[in-house]
Amino acid sequence: MIHYHGTPCGATREDVARFLRNRHALISFFRPEDIGTAAEVCQSFCIDNGAFSAWKQGKTIDWLNYYRFVDDWKHHPAFDWAIIPDVIDGDERQNNDLIDEWERSLRGTIGVPVWHMHESLDRLDWLASNWARIAIGSSDIYATVGNDRWWRRMAEAMKVVCNDGRPRTKLHGLRMLDPAVFTALPLASADSTNAVRNSSSYSRFGMYCPPNASTRMAIIAERIESFQSASLWDGCPKEDAFTLF
Repeated sequence: MIHYHGTPCGATREDVARFLRNRHALISFFRPEDIGTAAEVCQSFCIDNGAFSAWKQGKTIDWLNYYRFVDDWKHHPAFDWAIIPDVIDGDERQNNDLIDEWERSLRGTIGVPVWHMHESLDRLDWLASNWARIAIGSSDIYATVGNDRWWRRMAEAMKVVCNDGRPRTKLHGLRMLDPAVFTALPLASADSTNAVRNSSSYSRFGMYCPPNASTRMAIIAERIESFQSASLWDGCPKEDAFTLF
């Protein structure tokens, strides 16, 4: 499993470089300031369309500018893939139209469509049958990753995308880089801003808090990276406690 750490890191350029070195990063088009550093020091990076961050702040994304951004970076050796534009609270027609627009604008670029958990299982089945990798996004009444309602919906989704517990396509978990979540799911990759966001929560480190941001981020990231996703979906999510999350 690939652990993509979300940016921006919000630290000095030196701390950002130290933290991202030899890791995998997810760069948001909404806040792309770390992409130059990631391209130089990361094993690989993927690009998120920024729709979730924009939606949370009541803003919109100019998709033409996003296409240009991806087109600029898609030839970099460390580039893995990019999230196809999506409407977080939109309907299936809107999101299917954006997939069609991506195909017209960036044909041949490795794009990953998003299945939002409030969408139909039929759409999930269609995506899993036609794309080499799909991303799963927690949305609407399933926006809280890891609660009981979320797990029930995830179990329904896994029945659709898995044969005998094995996923039919590669799965990426958006905002799912929590070991309590991804160790129960057969994900090929997942992302979150856990390491960046929690590095400023000094109380999480107890009495002996590391003095710089890169070390704090690295400690959290290393604890995440010590776990891997499940090989199969067995219907039994794990409920271990992880003190830094």
